[in-house]
Amino acid sequence: MNLQYLNAFYVTVQLNSISKAAKKLHLTQPGLSMQIQSLEKELESTFLIRSNKGVELTEAGKILFEYADTILSMQNNIERDLKNLKTDKRELLIGSCKAIGEYALPCSIYVYKQDFRDVNINFEISNTEDVIKNLLDRTINIGIIHGNIEVDNIKIDKITTDRLLLVTSLPLVKNIISLNEFKRLPLIFREEGSGTRQTIRKALLALSISIEDLNIIYELNSMEAIKTSVLSGKGISFIPELSIKRELRDGDLREIKVEGLDIFSEFFIACRKDHDLTDYEKNFIQFIKSSRRGFC
Repeated sequence: MNLQYLNAFYVTVQLNSISKAAKKLHLTQPGLSMQIQSLEKELESTFLIRSNKGVELTEAGKILFEYADTILSMQNNIERDLKNLKTDKRELLIGSCKAIGEYALPCSIYVYKQDFRDVNINFEISNTEDVIKNLLDRTINIGIIHGNIEVDNIKIDKITTDRLLLVTSLPLVKNIISLNEFKRLPLIFREEGSGTRQTIRKALLALSISIEDLNIIYELNSMEAIKTSVLSGKGISFIPELSIKRELRDGDLREIKVEGLDIFSEFFIACRKDHDLTDYEKNFIQFIKSSRRGFC
């Protein structure tokens, strides 16, 4: 399969326009159309339907687009890694779940850089599901994830445990509430794919409670956004203790205790089994597992 033609198809779908894609790829519109037609001929399928609204994917086109995202990403990663090899560039490609990445990890990276100033760090924050995807796509080589996840070709090693606290910025009526009272609270939750959500789901299932039993008023894909919403009195949420130590100390947030409900988050270092770690990658993993990591 011609990767240049695959890229032409991919960019066209992203921009939803033959003319815009042709301009971005420095091609004429007939030249771009010819590349897409050659790809369709090679794979014996029709991928795009043109309309006055742009382009529409066929069922075959939807399948190809999903694979194109991975294939072209891997091509870019191959070129990047070969270029780094030639220049002897030392680059850490790290992905982290938001519960750690938005709060604790920036301090760790700062401490690590004091000893390894010649290592460049490329640091991405996403939810756990996307961290695993980026590992498998080879976009990153080291991931920090929330929860013990079993995935082919991924090995994990536990680095820390943290409490998930149910917190509010409003005054507490009583120190502890029942499970039925908990179900009626206006809750703000993380999105599907987040490790925090999965951890909460498992803890609740042990008490025969499902996510659907709760009064979830809305969902956010950022722990920082959730914390801001709770501080503003918009709702109540589960937040990792390590990310709200100052707010708890200052009294800006208060823990709501629920009868029989204690939730602990486990965080893991994740790597591909088929990836040979460089010395500086091994050093970073040893550092992040040690007491020197200095989580904020």
